[in-house]
Amino acid sequence: MKPTLVILAAGMGSRYGGLKQVDTVGNNGEAIIDFTIYDAIKAGFEKVVFIIRKEHEELFEKNLASKMRKKIEVAYAYQDLNDIPAGNEVPEGREKPWGTTHALLACRDIIKDDPFIICNADDFYGRDSFMKVMDFFKTSTDPQEYCMAGYKLANTMSDNGTVTRGFCLEENGYLTDIKEVTDIRKVGDKAFVNDEEVSTDTVTSMNFWGFKPSIFTKLNDLFKENLPKGIETNPLKFEALLPNDIGTLVKNGACKVKVLTSDDAWFGVTYKDDKPEVVKKIQSYKDAGVYPFDLWQ
Repeated sequence: MKPTLVILAAGMGSRYGGLKQVDTVGNNGEAIIDFTIYDAIKAGFEKVVFIIRKEHEELFEKNLASKMRKKIEVAYAYQDLNDIPAGNEVPEGREKPWGTTHALLACRDIIKDDPFIICNADDFYGRDSFMKVMDFFKTSTDPQEYCMAGYKLANTMSDNGTVTRGFCLEENGYLTDIKEVTDIRKVGDKAFVNDEEVSTDTVTSMNFWGFKPSIFTKLNDLFKENLPKGIETNPLKFEALLPNDIGTLVKNGACKVKVLTSDDAWFGVTYKDDKPEVVKKIQSYKDAGVYPFDLWQ
């Protein structure tokens, strides 16, 4: 078994205003993604796959991959707008790829036999989540059983704008439903969707999933089914979103997803104004000795 870390890094960061996946937040030139990979290595992961746009490979190689290759195996997968099932055509004027499910499917020919985590490039998850998923991989024998790390909504919002989160329902420790909720707004210590208050204790998915290779066939079949309808109803903006598709698979009984609650705090940089607080938190971890000054020495 070669546990693998898959990182969603093909987004352009339109709200953030740049390619935030490689933006510096650490005092030795690190991006959040550096700490994510460092934590994964500490938990026992042996390979990382960056899902990127082909035109960003040189940037990722220079800023990230080259300095960590002596610590972990590195590979690339490319999310391509034109990589869609036969019989479909890219609508005229469409520029953005087809969402996070489509991004993960870019790895279908790279990951064959090994369990893997998939997570966002610009989110800080904490080492506890990687350790818990690794423990899950060591004990789970059902090839159709997956897992996710869940975080309380209160710990995942931004002071600087709205966010999108996957709201989760669970029963006996397993996911029963998940829905991607957009435009979640923080007001003081409360959260609102439109004008309706929602509980800040809601368990949310931050796109931190522990999968086995069987997931690729399931998601590919779902993507083939949903893409034609998406092109017809919303040709320029339709996206196949991983939380929604996992929710569909769970409700259809196609898989089980164990919910692992992380003890660590999540934080990220959805907006540029989030960055100073992230820099402060990262420095506090270094000051406490959680991370060395140079992660890759």
